[in-house]
Amino acid sequence: MSHLLHLDSSARSASFSRELSARFADAWRAANPGAAYTYRDVAADPVPPIGQAWTEICDALLQAGITDPAGYASVVKTPEQREAWTVVEPLLAELLAADVVLIGAPMYNFSIPATLKLWIDQVTFPKMSLAGKAFVVAGARGGTYLPGTPREPVDHHERYLRDFFAGHYDVRDVTFLHSELTNALVDPRLSPRDPDRIASREQALLGAEKAGREV
Repeated sequence: MSHLLHLDSSARSASFSRELSARFADAWRAANPGAAYTYRDVAADPVPPIGQAWTEICDALLQAGITDPAGYASVVKTPEQREAWTVVEPLLAELLAADVVLIGAPMYNFSIPATLKLWIDQVTFPKMSLAGKAFVVAGARGGTYLPGTPREPVDHHERYLRDFFAGHYDVRDVTFLHSELTNALVDPRLSPRDPDRIASREQALLGAEKAGREV
């Protein structure tokens, strides 16, 4: 049975990234009736930061040469490590169970929300591979960072996630959907670009619906 893990990370309860991720999730669930679906909002229910005990687990995995997640718990020894593992275990189980991982990820300060980075840190271990899973990122950016635009060089949002998925998870099957120029709604300097914002949003929503039927 297919399984979709759906994460949202926007600090806004009504946001463009949430709108996009919901559109994908609705289309995916309609195309996969009866499939499993797990939702986690890491903004409303933040994941705690990693600590010393988490780093000790990573070190022990490296020393033992354990790369299969099924063996991770075997290196958890101390009370502090067991406490850290109680945070990791349910998050990692959700990730491993999923065939498709959908992440609502707005751009904050040229990168991703801190709440999303906290989740990433908790579920990433040395030399782990999630090859075979499909990842979808539903993004929203206040300006535009498309290829050829002046701000393309400071896009540490899509570039970071693309590099991370490939470098740490061995995943290159990633679909990015972006609603651009969202600040045209509130920034007078960008208000002349509002038609571009509307067009970007509509294109992203159509892309999310199409991807949801196909991924």
